[in-house]
Amino acid sequence: MERTPPPEGARLYFITPSDGERVKSPVTVRFGLAGMGVAPAGVATPETGHHHLIIDAALPPLGQPVPSDEHHRHFGGGQTEVALELAPGTHTLQLLLGDANHVPHDPPVVSEKITIQVE
Repeated sequence: MERTPPPEGARLYFITPSDGERVKSPVTVRFGLAGMGVAPAGVATPETGHHHLIIDAALPPLGQPVPSDEHHRHFGGGQTEVALELAPGTHTLQLLLGDANHVPHDPPVVSEKITIQVE
């Protein structure tokens, strides 16, 4: 599957929560993106993508569309935040940008993986 190159210096990150933060459910997760724009899935606009939130899982294979399940949440409408219901305990979160077809860019635009504690 053909992958779209991102602009040089594109960066994906969490605005909230922070790595190591103790939070209560629902957890407000805000996505940050620098050097690119956000466009809904299916809209092939240059230098854009849409967010995928990886919960308690490793990154999926980068050469194919991001799966859609309880560990891989899609924000194909161009959303930049979510109120996430998480069970008490330790959870990992990571953001992965996808192109119009949910395929990660090449090279991938991915955040650092963070760990949060839900009380």
